[in-house]
Amino acid sequence: MDTLDAIILGIIQGLTEFLPVSSSGHLELGKAILGDNSVPEDSLLFTVILHFATALSTIVVFRKDIWEILSGLFQFKWNEESEFSAKIIISMLPAVFIGLFFEEQLEELFGGNIRFVGFMLIITAVLLYFADKAKDTDKKVSFKNAFIVGISQAIAMLPGISRSGATISTSVLLGVDKSKAARFSFLMVVPLIFGKIAKDLMSGDLNFDGNNNIAMGAGFIAAFLAGLAACTWMIKLVRKSKLSYFAIYCLVVGLIAVIYGFTNP
Repeated sequence: MDTLDAIILGIIQGLTEFLPVSSSGHLELGKAILGDNSVPEDSLLFTVILHFATALSTIVVFRKDIWEILSGLFQFKWNEESEFSAKIIISMLPAVFIGLFFEEQLEELFGGNIRFVGFMLIITAVLLYFADKAKDTDKKVSFKNAFIVGISQAIAMLPGISRSGATISTSVLLGVDKSKAARFSFLMVVPLIFGKIAKDLMSGDLNFDGNNNIAMGAGFIAAFLAGLAACTWMIKLVRKSKLSYFAIYCLVVGLIAVIYGFTNP
């Protein structure tokens, strides 16, 4: 893998993991633009590294929240922190179900189908547009909302559907406060990322040949730094109701991808 390609893909992953524009969709578009040669034989390892970098950036940004949650859990009683953790677990169930029973079918959609990615980006644009028009509230995420948002997260496993965009939009459309929606959206994905990393590590499919250490290290740093910036920026944007800008972006990129997909089948 070329180091520059690794850095570019790392930046794409770091930015799009938190910005509501679909990290998986943009990685597919990035791979198509850079060419198949930019994706190494051990691309699974590179994907794991990039996801670990973005998970780490989430932990850094929400370190105080995570510490409060862990401190509350170690009190071993039902409190605000244990309630929030229970909601996180509930939100994970749909994605875990899809990951366990439909992983092969899901992976078939990650074969450079630019047209499909384009259509999913257009759907993301529609979600963001309506979420941006929602009224401000002070409502927090309920147990029922947590499960519905979890379904959105599972659907966002499709390339082109933004995970953060889908979960934040769903929460806001359910009447949840925008800041609380963003916080829940970013924290709910951390256990899933580490669970997926653990699953990949135990699968025995990872190739640790050491030939791409520099490139993968560069990709990790790029994804981590881009993730820090994007996560912090996204929280501010959601509070200020600026999702419409990303709706326009997703619509434009989605239309370009669809047109490209039809003209280059």
